Amino acid sequence: MEKIKSFYYDKRSQVVLFSSIAIALYGYDQGMMSLINTNNDYLTTMGIGAESPQVGVIVSVYYLGTAVGAVIFSLMADRWGRKPALFWCLATASLGNLIMFVAGLGYSRGALAVMYMGRVVMGLGVGGVDSVVPIYSSELSEDDARGKALAQEFQSNIFGLNMAFAINLAVTVTLGKWNQWAWRVPIICMQAYPLTLLLIFERLPESPRWFISHERHDDAKKSLVAIMGEEDGKKKFEELTEQASNESDASVGYKDMFTPGHPQFHPTMIVVLGQVNQALTGYGAVSVYGPQIFELLGYGVRKSEYLTQGNYVSYFILMTFAWLLIDAFGRRTLLVWGSLALTICFALLTLFGGLAFNSDEYGIPTDAVAIPGIVTLYIATAAFGIGWLATVWLIPTEIFPTTARAQGTAISVIIWGLANFAVTLLTPILFNNLNYWIFLVFAATNTIAGVTTYLYVPETGGRSFEENQEFFDKARDEKTWRVGKIDEGEHKYLPYPKPGGEEGESQPLLRRVQDQVT
Repeated sequence: MEKIKSFYYDKRSQVVLFSSIAIALYGYDQGMMSLINTNNDYLTTMGIGAESPQVGVIVSVYYLGTAVGAVIFSLMADRWGRKPALFWCLATASLGNLIMFVAGLGYSRGALAVMYMGRVVMGLGVGGVDSVVPIYSSELSEDDARGKALAQEFQSNIFGLNMAFAINLAVTVTLGKWNQWAWRVPIICMQAYPLTLLLIFERLPESPRWFISHERHDDAKKSLVAIMGEEDGKKKFEELTEQASNESDASVGYKDMFTPGHPQFHPTMIVVLGQVNQALTGYGAVSVYGPQIFELLGYGVRKSEYLTQGNYVSYFILMTFAWLLIDAFGRRTLLVWGSLALTICFALLTLFGGLAFNSDEYGIPTDAVAIPGIVTLYIATAAFGIGWLATVWLIPTEIFPTTARAQGTAISVIIWGLANFAVTLLTPILFNNLNYWIFLVFAATNTIAGVTTYLYVPETGGRSFEENQEFFDKARDEKTWRVGKIDEGEHKYLPYPKPGGEEGESQPLLRRVQDQVT
């Protein structure tokens, strides 16, 4: 009872819980469609075949919605505040989910169009979640703990993915693939997320940085006092006010951010590069088409579904290493090593997939190649989760000034949406035409992602927002984007404290929920 009472008044824990559940909503959708795509009643209701390109289009059109939603809700977050934007993007995602649920319910004509509309509307809302939550979280975290904060929230993203696939699998096994409730139940269960979020929404603080950027200093001070207490809140207020006075108050538009020569053009291109490279890792395809990948390795449908669930559980557990390592080794290090591990894993999967595909011809037992293939895919999942899942969402929140942070994070979601639209649209086509050679394609694209990250992406961890912006000023002065050639390569690594210097990591403004429990 004491802990419940404490949580009721603890703004920090409430923000952490809210952000984590909101990110879990995004993960739930990733896992939701994987088994719905193979439900016979769903395919019949939509009037499409199992190998129809429409299967991939229904999945991928959602990502176009996220791109548009990121713009709409980031503008709202910048103009009216982080909290109002979060409320409306959650309401939009909930509405889209309801539209999907009623698609073809008691009728058949027009069911496909309703499903498309539901996917787009839900994409609008989730795009808003993806663009606003990282800003909200990062603006309430200290410089040395931003990575840990967001990585822990993205671990809840994998919890959402696990929950969606587990519900899907349970109802599919129980009801069968010809029962409409085997695909409608997983859809409507997503409503648990927005309803839970609304229960704690009113008690959340608004971002003090947003208040200060809009010259609402009294509100900023009240918000900080509510979060940190009287003494620490006033001290933090003075610090944030001083930082804000050093920033340019000129508004930054989307056109400015894509204009060569503008101060925000270089950081915008880093954001674009990060999200394109994340799509090139191929893991958007793995999360949506996991069962089909295990089938490529030689197993039947049901065993492949169980193996996919096991992969997601492993994914969730191993994501712990992401928030343990991201502020210790840095974003850039995790990205580069993640790409290297993924390149090796996908190269091995090409070999194991080829042997499994030709096992009858060569007399190879299925398990002899499928088991090492499964282990390799599990390792690849861990490499993506630790290296690429949270990092590319974190960097945009660290490299822009307050006047451009919402737009920068929105651009991140837009590029993520467009890139994943292309990947999820092409994946079923590639599966049908390339079979196991699709893994070799992913090995090549991961190599590209790793090399370009090593050359051009700076280390943003352990530095203040202002210090990260100085990197781009120096790059402009030295007329190069190569990280190793700017400031003698200082931004290739975390700025570890020097012996006898100041303390290392500071206590995060948002103490994590698990700290409260322990």
